[in-house]
Amino acid sequence: MNVIKTFIEGPMIIEPRIFEDARGYFFESYSKRVFDEKMAPVDFVQDNESSSSFGVIRGLHFQRPPFCQAKLVRCVKGAVLDVAVDIRKGSPTFGKHVAVELTEENKRQFFIPHGFAHGFSVLSETAVFQYKCDNYYHPEADGGISIADPSLEIDWRIDPAKAILSEKDMRHCMLKDFDSPFDY
Repeated sequence: MNVIKTFIEGPMIIEPRIFEDARGYFFESYSKRVFDEKMAPVDFVQDNESSSSFGVIRGLHFQRPPFCQAKLVRCVKGAVLDVAVDIRKGSPTFGKHVAVELTEENKRQFFIPHGFAHGFSVLSETAVFQYKCDNYYHPEADGGISIADPSLEIDWRIDPAKAILSEKDMRHCMLKDFDSPFDY
């Protein structure tokens, strides 16, 4: 596995080693031993999967302490633009983001640590997206930042007027109105 550090400390892109032949392909999508050695010791406890159509934007989500979630995400069908926004108070990259295209072809994964808001836009006709989380979901700890916040300067590659959002995601606040519970 090849680990690519991003310009923001914490989020990392993972490229698996893929073995291909006439039968198809094989790769190890997760190994705790290798992940702990190359990334950081993380105890993933819950796997999630979503299916979405073109134009859907999910996010920007996080779980408030003490129920924070680090995530290891990948797109197993289709293509998404995956985004992590630094929301750690005092961070030199507060409000900055990392965006990476995750596709069924490139088989990349993206690690998003605690202190980041996470979201993705669907770039293909449909996309199946998987998340490994290091904490269980707690609805009372839900938080979010608006995907339309101009200060974040995120190009979702979707026309904002045509984006498909959940009711909950339409109500998230702008970063300037957000009192972050995360410290750098």
